[in-house]
Amino acid sequence: MQFRLVRYFTLASLGMFALVALSLIYFERQQGDFFRQTGDDQRTFFGEVQQSFAKQQEGSARRDLLTIHEAGNVNLTRLFANALWEKDFAPFVAQAQTIDAKACQAMADVTDDKGKKAAPPEKKACFAEIGKRIAALPDFKSIDAKVFASMKKSTVFKIKVFDLRGITVYSSEHAQMGEDKSTNEGWRSAAFDGVPKSELTHRGKFSAFEGVVENRDLISSYLPVLDPGTSRIVGVFEVYSDVTPFLKQIQQTSEQIRATAASNQQKLEAAAIENQAAVDATSYRQFATIGLLLVLLFAALLAIVRRADKIIQQQEADRAHAHQQLAQSEKMASLGQMVAGVAHQLNTPLAFSQNNILMVKDALQSMELPMKVAGKLSTILEDVEGDKVTIKVSQLKANLDKLQEGNVDVTMLQEMLKDVLGGIDQMSELVVNLRDFTRLDRAATTNADLNKSLHTVAYIAQTVIPKNIELVEDYGDLPDVECNPSQLNQVFLNLINNAAQAIDGPGRIRIRSVAEGDQVRVEVQDNGRGIPDDVLPHIFDLYYTTKPAGEGTGLGLAIARNIVTEHGGDITVSTRIGVGTTFTVTLPVRQQPPLAKAA
Repeated sequence: MQFRLVRYFTLASLGMFALVALSLIYFERQQGDFFRQTGDDQRTFFGEVQQSFAKQQEGSARRDLLTIHEAGNVNLTRLFANALWEKDFAPFVAQAQTIDAKACQAMADVTDDKGKKAAPPEKKACFAEIGKRIAALPDFKSIDAKVFASMKKSTVFKIKVFDLRGITVYSSEHAQMGEDKSTNEGWRSAAFDGVPKSELTHRGKFSAFEGVVENRDLISSYLPVLDPGTSRIVGVFEVYSDVTPFLKQIQQTSEQIRATAASNQQKLEAAAIENQAAVDATSYRQFATIGLLLVLLFAALLAIVRRADKIIQQQEADRAHAHQQLAQSEKMASLGQMVAGVAHQLNTPLAFSQNNILMVKDALQSMELPMKVAGKLSTILEDVEGDKVTIKVSQLKANLDKLQEGNVDVTMLQEMLKDVLGGIDQMSELVVNLRDFTRLDRAATTNADLNKSLHTVAYIAQTVIPKNIELVEDYGDLPDVECNPSQLNQVFLNLINNAAQAIDGPGRIRIRSVAEGDQVRVEVQDNGRGIPDDVLPHIFDLYYTTKPAGEGTGLGLAIARNIVTEHGGDITVSTRIGVGTTFTVTLPVRQQPPLAKAA
């Protein structure tokens, strides 16, 4: 079967190149997606950094604003305390503290709908009553007037004053007087720890010195009030400062930063798009270059493979020719071995045929005189006109004596000539079988009678193998086999000769054929010495032989296996030392197209 190198290489190469191309496309896309994803991640990260920076800037600005205003409120509280506390607020706070708030503070808080602790209405009413009593104190109105006068036109919107009980003893928003702030963290930080506490809040509506204001951002600070000249805490101020303009400025700055970040983000995205386009263009150029290189590589490899295919085809032709020469050489070697046997087979019928012919020739010479006498008598009788003839025999007595001595047995001569014809038939049969065996017809595949071929081989083999080896033919009913008879003749003769050479002394070779479905099996069995274990693996190797130099070529079984294999069959061997060997050839009845072509 011919291996179509160029076709398979082309299909395999195109398949592999297509796979490589698909892989390149896949990896190029993966690379493009990676760059695109990396760009997106970088842009996202840059945007997040910008947003984080803007948020941090705004947070820092708010913290700075809170810190600055808290410091301002501390200074304001100190000034306010120095101006009003000792003369005005200290006596007023002392009066307010005479109002008992323990009963109100003892009331328990309740949990509202949101799960938070809150004062019940009666508790709120209790503290509101305390606020009214504080507002009714004689010094309240004058203090209130001074506070409003001091804070008017300032950024301070509200002031609260708490005593150390946490009770609101003064508020610029009068309704909040009397409230309890003892649980408030800001108040506790200022009252107990002496640490100011501030927070930034937004109020929709807020009661200020200037009246009710809306949508304002306020900083509320709880500030400890120290007794002038000491570090003793005597009260707590809560100051609300308006920082709406400052927060607007901070927000405007943050918006500008965000706008700048958005602009930078757009520029970064535009640059990323350009970079991605450049990367894609580079990838396309690289893919085109690699594709061109692959095409050039395929063209170069195809040229090399075509050249190699031509060399292989030439080598195959040379191998086939050499194989034919080896087969012919082996066949001629077999024929050389058969020459002596054929000569002997021809010599016997030739010898007795020659002897019989010489005897017939001598007999025919002795019949010459009677034939002449008979001829002379025939001439005399033709000239006589009557029924009687008078012959004078006095002069013929001597010849008559000779005529009696030359009497020949014609029946004997016929038997002798019959024997000659039998010998000629034997020689003709030998020649016909020899011709059938030796004809080459290597390219001829025909439907052959395999049993007839086996018989021919057996007939020829009998001229070679020793006379003390019995050749038994056991043929079953076989269908015609599609094969090359001449090649199979060579196989079977080789097996018979090997079987004969494996027998020391008298023996028997059995040739058996049997049909098995769409196959036929031929067995050549001998009762010889068998094949040793160290020799058995090599019997089909080319040039391997166990015969002495000059007696064996090592080609027989190797050629036999090649012939059987080319016919789509198989040849196997089973052997036992001292028992014998059986070679089995299995052949298909019909050849497959590639094998038929190879045959």
